[in-house]
Amino acid sequence: MAEQEGGLVFHPMDQFIVKPLFGGDELHWYTPSNVTLWLALTVLGVFLLLVAGTRRRAIVPSRTQSVAELAYCLVYKMVEDVTGKEGLRYFPYIMTLFMFIVFANFLGLLPMAFTTTSHIAVTAVLALLVFVGITALGFALHGMSFLRLFWVDAAPLPIRPILAVIEVISYFVRPVSHSIRLAGNMMAGHAVIKVFAAFAALAAISPVSILAITAIYALETLVAFIQAYVFTILTCVYLKDALHPHH
Repeated sequence: MAEQEGGLVFHPMDQFIVKPLFGGDELHWYTPSNVTLWLALTVLGVFLLLVAGTRRRAIVPSRTQSVAELAYCLVYKMVEDVTGKEGLRYFPYIMTLFMFIVFANFLGLLPMAFTTTSHIAVTAVLALLVFVGITALGFALHGMSFLRLFWVDAAPLPIRPILAVIEVISYFVRPVSHSIRLAGNMMAGHAVIKVFAAFAALAAISPVSILAITAIYALETLVAFIQAYVFTILTCVYLKDALHPHH
């Protein structure tokens, strides 16, 4: 925040700007950036928890092993409940997806961190991988009968074509809503924190700003987990459609 001509100027969206990691102004597809750094730290965090942290497995688990086992059981139960036993063969991918988003969200809460999941470029790739993979799986398992996903047998025959069009549109909107929901929630919360942080410099309202920041930060901690959970459970729902396309 800066004072300019008697007013307060702050830019809460500056925290989402992609910048070259080693200086300069030009960004190319091969340029290491702050996004590259925090994506790498996310992968490293997942590795340290699930691989290094469980290397010395014991009957009485350590704290790291306990956290890893809780995450494993949570996602395993989610996949089994939503998709059935058939979906468990795809558990490794869904587990990886969940852990990546959880770590990216929580690392973004650190001071001076960059929230990679606030960028649609990141969440869109995750959503498109789910969409394309599940669509390909549906055709691989069922052939052209996968298209019965869009034909509502339970509806009266005259309105089935209309419902089919709606179902097709709804299906192709999935990656859009899937990606925007995660990016939008992460960006909104961090922007609000930045706004209140800017007002914390004013002595008159500093206590109120600090209380607001604390409350929003606590909420964002909850949102960081919930958004990862929502993204993952929607992936399971879409996977169920690929495994069982018949209404």
